[in-house]
Amino acid sequence: MIRNLSFTAMLPAAATLVDVRGGAALSAEGIRRRGGDKAAELTGRGLRPGARAVVAEPNPVDYLVAIFACWEVGLVAVAVNPGLRSEECENVLQATGASIWLGPQRPASGAPEQGEPRPLRLDDPALILMTSGTTGRPKGIVHSVRSLLARAALNSAEIGPHTLRESLCVLPVFFGHGLIGNVLTPLLAGGRVHLWPSPALGELAGLAGYLTANRISFMSSVPSFWKLALRVSARPGPVLERVHVGSAPLSIEHWRAIAEWGGTSGVFNMFGMTETANWIAGGSLDEAEARDGYVGRLWGGNVAIAADAAGRGEVLVQSPSMMLGYWQRPDLDEAAFVDGWFRTGDIGELDQAGNLILVGRSKSEINRGGIKIQAEEIDMLLERHEAIAEACAFGIPDAIAGEAVAAAIVLADGASFDPEALKAWCRARVRDEAVPSRLFAVAAIPRNDRGKIVRADVRAMVERQ
Repeated sequence: MIRNLSFTAMLPAAATLVDVRGGAALSAEGIRRRGGDKAAELTGRGLRPGARAVVAEPNPVDYLVAIFACWEVGLVAVAVNPGLRSEECENVLQATGASIWLGPQRPASGAPEQGEPRPLRLDDPALILMTSGTTGRPKGIVHSVRSLLARAALNSAEIGPHTLRESLCVLPVFFGHGLIGNVLTPLLAGGRVHLWPSPALGELAGLAGYLTANRISFMSSVPSFWKLALRVSARPGPVLERVHVGSAPLSIEHWRAIAEWGGTSGVFNMFGMTETANWIAGGSLDEAEARDGYVGRLWGGNVAIAADAAGRGEVLVQSPSMMLGYWQRPDLDEAAFVDGWFRTGDIGELDQAGNLILVGRSKSEINRGGIKIQAEEIDMLLERHEAIAEACAFGIPDAIAGEAVAAAIVLADGASFDPEALKAWCRARVRDEAVPSRLFAVAAIPRNDRGKIVRADVRAMVERQ
């Protein structure tokens, strides 16, 4: 039995957290001291190992310290958005049976599960990430100490500790991309992590200056972040060595624009999911050879395609960082795996060298008279047009074909909306069934708190127009 598995004790001496907005820095020793104080507070509650503690601190440093303290005394940290409303808080508590709430809202929690605190063991549940929203019945993905450490180690081996020495986290720390990829990975590699979650549009004007002044070597975010940043921020000095872009489809044109802005060809299109604790593959712009959806080889583990006659199909993976399962949802666990392979829900293909190329999500397929069209494919096509800043495709009912392709688009600055000209442009580049039959000009594409497009919400928005 391992009784001294302390996350903060594993941190190299150089590991540091920096609160960009507050200006304070916390060294590895400071993290251990703050974490120890919080752990002592939790110990006083007498909670048994394995009890769930919801973490909802608004300050990112406090958020991380609370998670580390939970692990120190054997609690399972339930990471949630600090901005949850009262009803959402109650849903989380009910779904997880949490005994304590760490955050200013402090709703009434469940009955304490009493026991003697101890650090988590390697295969104990350590983290529950809520991924399907917090209204209705939330879905929690459970990771162990082992899966988190495996992912951080594999990430570090691929990226390199030197590149991770100065990392900027612009994502919230309550979901996997931000917490595991942008924080745990560089911290365990001895890096300095600059925490600037969800910068507002006005703040983004200072992005280049911050990158240059602090010699940021690595950062990772989502495509929507870059669509804003490239509009409002000047270019930084030549400091970025590697940039990751993930959690949503990335078109070649957008990929190139990020590389040009950052002054580096080390821009990687990433493949990962919460169930695998963040990234499991990534491909650079140089490797992509102008192929949308190129994500390269797996970073540990195996990949297979449940292919159709054309060689495309659902992507199946096996990974050392696989989740333990969905919290108290054996029905979801059973549906998620087939013969030991995890069903990602992504549609992809392998090239002759065994590299993975993603073409869409099975849930966003548009079925036009039996012909399957990937909505993400249409997104990336439309975003190649100079008049379009952003696009989101989805299916709409069609009396003849069952479904037809539609898309909401955000126009580039100064561009005019000419739907027939845009359709003609598409017709010259894709098969007829993939050409949108309807286009809607919108001011913005709605996203959830993780920066991801929810296509059903986009469809509902344009239907109200």
